[in-house]
Amino acid sequence: MAQLHREITKDEIRTYREDGIVVLRGFFNSDAVEMLRELAEEDMAKPGPLHQELTKPGGTGRFFFDTFLWTFNEKAKAALHDLPTAEMAGTVMESKKVNIFFDQFLIKEPGTSEATPWHNDVPFWPVRGNQICTLWLALDEVSADSGAVEYVKGSQKWGQWFKPPAFAGDDKYKIDLPKVPDIDAMRDELDLVSFELEPGDCTIHHGLLVHGAPGNSRSDRRRRAYLTRWAGDDATYQPHPNIQKMMWDPDIEAGGPLDSDLWPVIWRARENETA
Repeated sequence: MAQLHREITKDEIRTYREDGIVVLRGFFNSDAVEMLRELAEEDMAKPGPLHQELTKPGGTGRFFFDTFLWTFNEKAKAALHDLPTAEMAGTVMESKKVNIFFDQFLIKEPGTSEATPWHNDVPFWPVRGNQICTLWLALDEVSADSGAVEYVKGSQKWGQWFKPPAFAGDDKYKIDLPKVPDIDAMRDELDLVSFELEPGDCTIHHGLLVHGAPGNSRSDRRRRAYLTRWAGDDATYQPHPNIQKMMWDPDIEAGGPLDSDLWPVIWRARENETA
């Protein structure tokens, strides 16, 4: 596993704990970015079984989504171990070990009109716990007009799960939860933050942090992002219907730890072992 080029600071860990979001710059070099760009091109040309095209009829551009790449692509599987993503997530979450929940591409091509609706992540998934996060790695320059994600700072502390909005607009998640409030109408009341990113910069956000993103209105720039979703010490399996599809059903009892062939342990803080 790659060594961190510097230690993640106590202030950065505190920022994640308090705000639910921290930006970490320069942890991924140009070779890592180029490898992931090549992987993105391969996946867009021949995507996995869970991929979706998220641009609605009448929209422009292309909003591409694919998940669980590591289960069918050897380059993606190697990246889980060769890149510092697991250690970064575990360190920020203050966890002794991390399981990969899944990896993902979210790609908005130039001129993509489709916005990412406001949501928090965990209600989509069969998992519970406080130590659940997403590392969002920029493969292109990211700015507000190319689709930079906006985050509601501190919203992970609201203690509220919101009904998952279907990105494709088909209302397929039939879950009895309140809808996300109208964040855009509440901008003056909330502390919203977004980040301009260079290729190789990343953010890590908490699984209950409310966030969303505009489309990519640029005509000259793609917005390719490689995401890894991580679960820590307190995460447990909690299956329920009408949620995001996983690659397969793990052989785990409800309430048990995630350790399995679907969600292997990638990093341990003390032993620094990989599965």
